[in-house]
Amino acid sequence: MAERTELTAARREKGPSPEQVRRRRLVALVAIVGALIAAVVAIVVAFPHVHHSHSVAPVLPVAPKPFRIVFPEGFTRAQMAVRVHDVARIAQRKSHKPVKLTAASYLRVSHRASIPCFHPHKQTNLEGFLFPATYDFLNTTTNAQLVRDQLHAFCVNWTGVDLSYARSKNLTDYDVLVIASMIEEETLAPEERKLVSAVIYNRLHAHMPLGIDATLRYGLHIPPTQSILESQLQSDNAYNTRKTTGLPPTPIANPGLASILAAAHPAHVDYLYFVRKPDKIHQFFTASASAFARYECAHGYGC
Repeated sequence: MAERTELTAARREKGPSPEQVRRRRLVALVAIVGALIAAVVAIVVAFPHVHHSHSVAPVLPVAPKPFRIVFPEGFTRAQMAVRVHDVARIAQRKSHKPVKLTAASYLRVSHRASIPCFHPHKQTNLEGFLFPATYDFLNTTTNAQLVRDQLHAFCVNWTGVDLSYARSKNLTDYDVLVIASMIEEETLAPEERKLVSAVIYNRLHAHMPLGIDATLRYGLHIPPTQSILESQLQSDNAYNTRKTTGLPPTPIANPGLASILAAAHPAHVDYLYFVRKPDKIHQFFTASASAFARYECAHGYGC
């Protein structure tokens, strides 16, 4: 019995058999794989979006495409209101949604405002201040926002104008804006803006009536396609610059920057008269009353 006991002890000292080692390693491997699977499952449960976030991008809201409204240089406030009405109808038809811009509301909010870049700031008639340009708007844009954009554009342009020469001629900032509106209405050829401005300055200095029919058309609401009647020429309307001296009470349109600059810096010429040439674009300018009369007679304007 002693010999058998010693033999058994000797075998134990030799360690586990190869079969036992293989089994133990298999058990350990299974345990490790099980632990890894459990960890992956735990992550998926805790963060369910992780396994597919690479294939699904977040959906971002698409900004609505704006509409555009164009106000040409020389439009009056009333003409701008008509343009607002027409463009709003187009925008509503295209978007199939209500549009907040309306002609009536535009006329109401464009009547008076405080303009920080102008002196005096408070203006009770915004004719002349509604800067003509292209503006973007949405269905939700209000008339107040549109007018605010126009006044902002006016200030951006107005603050860059040197008014020192006009002020040296005892003209106010408002006078310059009134002159700019007349230049806008009377001039088709850009190079003639400063010449028309010079005629206005020279006539004011000579205390002569300006004789600009565009002011009378504005005051009496005469369309440009309609002839001015003799009775209208004799009207006592404040905008009849054929009968009254000085500038009309307000601007007669909303001028662009080119006309504003011409109003602030007229050409240095002695012209007192101008009349449209037969091409319907350019003007004939002269300082002589007799030369002016001869030109009118020769081109069928009356003798």
